[in-house]
Amino acid sequence: MTAIAVTPVEPAHNRTMMLIAIMLAMVMTVLDQTIANVALPHMAGSVSASADQITWVLTSYIIAAAIMTPTTSWLAGRFGRKQVFLVSIVGFTIASAMCGAAQNLQEIIIFRILQGGFGAAMAPLSQTVLLDAYPLTERGPIMAIWSMGVMVAPILGPVLGGWLTDNFSWRWVFFINLPVGVLSFLGVSTFLHDHKHSQRLRFDVMGFALLSLMLAFFQLVLDRGQNQDWFDSTEIQIEAAVAAMALWMFVIHSLTTDRPFLPLELLQDRNFVTASALGLAAGFLVFSVMALLPPMAQTLLGYPVMTAGLVQAPRGVGSLISMFFAGRLVGRIDTRLLIIAGLCLFAVSFYGMSHFSLQMDYVSMVWTGFVQGLGWGLVLLPMTTLAFATLPPHLRGDGTGVYTLVRNLGNAAGISIVETMLVSNTQVVHARLAYGLTPDNPLVAPMLNDQANIEPLNDEVTRQASMVAYIDVFHAMFLATLAAIPLVLLLRKPRDQIPDSAGPLAPD
Repeated sequence: MTAIAVTPVEPAHNRTMMLIAIMLAMVMTVLDQTIANVALPHMAGSVSASADQITWVLTSYIIAAAIMTPTTSWLAGRFGRKQVFLVSIVGFTIASAMCGAAQNLQEIIIFRILQGGFGAAMAPLSQTVLLDAYPLTERGPIMAIWSMGVMVAPILGPVLGGWLTDNFSWRWVFFINLPVGVLSFLGVSTFLHDHKHSQRLRFDVMGFALLSLMLAFFQLVLDRGQNQDWFDSTEIQIEAAVAAMALWMFVIHSLTTDRPFLPLELLQDRNFVTASALGLAAGFLVFSVMALLPPMAQTLLGYPVMTAGLVQAPRGVGSLISMFFAGRLVGRIDTRLLIIAGLCLFAVSFYGMSHFSLQMDYVSMVWTGFVQGLGWGLVLLPMTTLAFATLPPHLRGDGTGVYTLVRNLGNAAGISIVETMLVSNTQVVHARLAYGLTPDNPLVAPMLNDQANIEPLNDEVTRQASMVAYIDVFHAMFLATLAAIPLVLLLRKPRDQIPDSAGPLAPD
């Protein structure tokens, strides 16, 4: 995982068309992290999946991208950036078509894994290519455009996904990538002129294989644990044992090889380690909420799928606003204060969400999402800046891959864990509410005497139990946010508040 070599600046007449083609590819992959969220209830009904099973559509994509992202530098150095870019676009587009044509949950998950694997390289490569294509004096505005694409795509995702599902079907959430992929492929193949590299980089195949094995089986434990009764299941015991053994072997291998897949020098930088831990926690909190809210809005509040997507948009608007101000405040005030302020906004948002009810209007979802978006912008950019502020230049290429991997792991694990909490809490609350619905209770005795009332009564109990379970999850996330705030104090304030070369702002 060596940093990709810098190539000469591209001719001016190529840059605009190349920028459009590259942004199409990058936005397409970032969009797919959120576009399927609002379609999950429809997908679940179409493929006969439960609420916790259908979230595998999200986690499989994220974990595949997490595994493959650190290989980007080696692939680009070995085969050339243009070739890797084109293969990524073709693979992602074909996998998207296969997702749209899938007939069952297993097929969707397999094709989403392919999507994540092929799409992993596009965001880091797009940034590197644009930095090399433009002269130093123009890189600021170009990176602003790149960052705008990173931030706007998650805003458009739920809205576009809701519109496509409402007017066509959930399959068009994936089919929409086909024309975008074709245009991007034609643009990249025509306007990106790759410069061959003579370097033949070493690749730690064993380290990559062990890390991939560990992450895959760890995610399987999280995704399947609820349905398999956790460690009472032989399957879960085996998967957990494989994950633990792979992690142990990965650690031993990393300590004994000359150039490990993840350089151990990264662990010596306190800022990088702390920022990575905070990134994992922030990804855990933010992405899990983005997966929970659309199904809640549709199944409990009765929102149409388009409305469920629209009420998610203010979160992205808040992120854009706070990112704008955070970019100007970094270096002018203590960067750690921005992160603390962002986490406090997270806490305010989760506290507000812990007071949701079945009688609330859309305003509650809008303002809590907007506040959470404001917090995300204040956390992401300053945290990324501090993560790379004290890291030696020769480690920044590897650090980018590791930092992105850890954040993506938090995204995937967060979705799985909160969905497990939601299902478990719903069952517990349902049992507690149903316990009081007996013939001895004069309030419900008349209803119990009529068999036709039993099913509607059970549906209402399930609805009430689900809402209580959501509230319990949001309250737990409020407490988790408060617990994460003291970690910021472990970050060191760099001597130079504006580092000469921070790591890239990978999309979320």
